[in-house]
Amino acid sequence: MSGDHADWIGRGTVRRDRLSTRLIGQFRATLPDLLCEEEVPPGLFWTLAPDALPPEDLGRDGHARPGIALPALPLPRRMWAGGEIRFLHPLQADDEVERDSRIEAITQKTGSTGALIFIAVRHDYRVGARLCISERQDLVYRADPVPGQAVPDHPPAPDLGQPVAAVALLSDPVRLFRFSAMTFNGHRIHYDADYARQVEGYGGLVVHGPLQAVAMMNLATKVLGHVPEVFSYRGLSPLIAGEAAEVQAHRDDAGLALRVVKTGGSVTMAGRAG
Repeated sequence: MSGDHADWIGRGTVRRDRLSTRLIGQFRATLPDLLCEEEVPPGLFWTLAPDALPPEDLGRDGHARPGIALPALPLPRRMWAGGEIRFLHPLQADDEVERDSRIEAITQKTGSTGALIFIAVRHDYRVGARLCISERQDLVYRADPVPGQAVPDHPPAPDLGQPVAAVALLSDPVRLFRFSAMTFNGHRIHYDADYARQVEGYGGLVVHGPLQAVAMMNLATKVLGHVPEVFSYRGLSPLIAGEAAEVQAHRDDAGLALRVVKTGGSVTMAGRAG
C-alpha cells in the first residue's frame, strides 16, 4: 500500500450519543416484522453517533467526500462489503454511548470485475468504561461500470434444505428511506433511482447491506434465544427494492448459518452467528 494511503491506518474519531427511547421506537417502527424482543434490538447501534457532514463535504454519492473521513482512493464506487460484530454487554435505553472509530487496514485485491480496495474500520461502542460492542466493518471501493458491459451473473442459491426459521424481507422506497434516515446514510443508491441505475449500474434502488444484516442477526437471536456472541456477514450480490426475498437460518456442523435469498434466485448476503 502506498504511503499516502498507509498513513491513514490508525486514524479515527470518537463520538457520543444517547440511546433514547425515541430512537428505539423509530427503529421498531421501521422494521417491525424483522426485530426480536430484546429491549435494544441487535443492529440498532448503527443508528448511534453517525458521521454528520455539511453539504460541501459530501461526494457525488452522498457519502463524505474522499479525503475527509476515508482516504481519497482511485476507485469511486463505495459499498459496505460485510464485517464481524462481537456483542459483549447489552446496551440499554438511555445509555450514553461512546463510539470510537478507527481505520484498521487498507488492502488492494483484484476481483472478477477488476481492481478492488478494501478498508477495514473498527468501531468500539462503550458505556462508561465498559466495552459493549466491537465491530469490524469492511468497505470496498471499485470502478464505475463500463457502459454496455454485461451485469455479472450470480448463481442461484444452493439448496440447504428446510430452514429452522425464516422471515420475508420486504423492501420498498419508504422503508429504504426511513432506514437511511435513521442511520444517517446519505448513499444515493438507496433513495435516488436514477443515480443508482445511470451512475452505479444497479437495476433500481438497492436494499442496504446493514438492513439485511439487521434482519439476519435478529432472526439468529430468535433462534438461539439470546443475542449471538459473534455475528459475521458478507454481501454477495445486490438486492433491489421490490424483489421478493427471504431471510433464512440453517443449522449445520459449525453452528447457525444465515442468508438472504431472492425468491428463485441468488443469495444476496450470507452470515454466521454463535
